[in-house]
Amino acid sequence: VITARDVSTIYECPLAFAREGLDQIVLDYLSLPHSERDLGKWDQIVNRWKNPAGEVTIAIVGKYVALGDSYKSLNEALHHGGIANNVKVRLEYVDSEDLETTGYPEPLSQADAILVPGGFGRRGIEGMLRAIRYARETKVPFFGICLGMQCAVIEFARNVCGLTNANSTEFDSNAPHKVIYKLRDLIGVEALGGTMRLGKYPCELADGSAARRAYGESLIHERHRHRYEVNQEYLPVLREAGLAVTGISPDRKFVEMVELPDHPWFLGCQFHPEFKSKPTAAHPLFKDFVRAARAHQAARKEGVAQKAASLEPQVQVPAHLPAPNGQTA
Repeated sequence: VITARDVSTIYECPLAFAREGLDQIVLDYLSLPHSERDLGKWDQIVNRWKNPAGEVTIAIVGKYVALGDSYKSLNEALHHGGIANNVKVRLEYVDSEDLETTGYPEPLSQADAILVPGGFGRRGIEGMLRAIRYARETKVPFFGICLGMQCAVIEFARNVCGLTNANSTEFDSNAPHKVIYKLRDLIGVEALGGTMRLGKYPCELADGSAARRAYGESLIHERHRHRYEVNQEYLPVLREAGLAVTGISPDRKFVEMVELPDHPWFLGCQFHPEFKSKPTAAHPLFKDFVRAARAHQAARKEGVAQKAASLEPQVQVPAHLPAPNGQTA
């Protein structure tokens, strides 16, 4: 009889079952040799989960936030980043559609970092763009994944490069500046389903980039799931305005990562790093993203302490940021 008692976190399950001797029973049943048990890593994970040195808040701005499990892999990867940094990661979900009709909600303005995840379709896109502009201009750490990276390119093209109505052909096939368009390999293919770039592909990282520092290597392999890509015809104007391409496929066919060098932490990737993260080995990008969130939180607290006599909010929306319906932000 194996007791499966409730535990405070799923990461405690291996320890609980080990106490019941389940591993030994399974090895005996399968006639496999026994070896000395070492659950030191799991002990550390659970200890950091239960007794973190701090807490950071990360706002996830997406279109499927009503169903938190839509981002299950992403949620866990962020928690892995928290474990690696010995902090608790509190997730605040912000519906991107709400950002199209209301002002900036408190979870966004109080977040230590902002993440825009993957997705499909035009619903909620303008809200994602507003969140990205907010993160870019207020210097809040930003992480864009798949669609999130594509939206970061669109936002930068519109508001920094001056490419009015720049867009993705996924949202507007007649956009005057198609900075994101359908994969060249899928031209003429209208069926959905498996018609996308799927699986693991290599990516070369630029020297001196945040991505290179996070990974600690120049060539990586990541898993993809996308149907649209960055239109490289616009790279000269994007680069001239300050957007750096820091990850690219070895054949130079696909833009894989972009960054803003003059921002504390602003990174977008076309792939899905959450698919490779583990509780015992947080993905490098999530580990570094949570570190940046903690650094931003510390800097903000220091700034507040220096202005203890002031009643101004810790984070203010710049007056020039666009508000819904033409109102003042």
